[in-house]
Amino acid sequence: MQKILLVDDDIELCELLVDYLSQEGFAVDTVHDGDSAAQTLAANPYDLMILDVMLPKKNGFDVLREVSFEKRPPVLMLTAKGDEVDRILGLEMGADDYLSKPCNPRELTARIRSIIRRTHAVPPQLKSDTRAEELVLNDLVINGSRRLVYVGKTEIELTATEFQILYLLAQNAGELVTRESISEQCMGRRLMAFDRSIDMHISHLRRKLGPDQQQQERIKTIRGVGYQYVAI
Repeated sequence: MQKILLVDDDIELCELLVDYLSQEGFAVDTVHDGDSAAQTLAANPYDLMILDVMLPKKNGFDVLREVSFEKRPPVLMLTAKGDEVDRILGLEMGADDYLSKPCNPRELTARIRSIIRRTHAVPPQLKSDTRAEELVLNDLVINGSRRLVYVGKTEIELTATEFQILYLLAQNAGELVTRESISEQCMGRRLMAFDRSIDMHISHLRRKLGPDQQQQERIKTIRGVGYQYVAI
């Protein structure tokens, strides 16, 4: 049974979501402030954390800052409806996805399953070719089965979503990958109008990977269409 930590100060909402998610086969622990969230994460492993932005003691962003990358499970942030600033900031700080409150429990469950699935998934290309354990593009090395990424000898820490996007782009290096394909294959959902999440994940990848050996940007934007990992 997959374990979820639900962090929200709305007690009634937590009770509703615990009932619903339990029926969907998840084990759910709840805490209601940022301090408790950080302490609980430090002491217990979880498959995913649902994290509200507005919390007493520490807000959701403070929790993301405090909990180390190694201790932090994938994160689905809950943001106020229409508050794009919180969504962008959450993604910048390493959240895998976001959902506006009030949220539909069915949509929440679908997002949870999608994030957990891609966190543990082996890229489909590796399932049919056991020899393709490593994908090498000059100084970039991606180990798909171990979910490790290196630039030169430096290991790059990526979220599950960032890893899936990078692997898809690298597998298709030199070719256009549409935003629709990235959303469906890497985020498990159809592309929504005005959704900035893909742009933010691409921005994180560029920052984390740095320029290539020719000091050029590794991921090129094809405006209005998608992205391309630049093949040399």
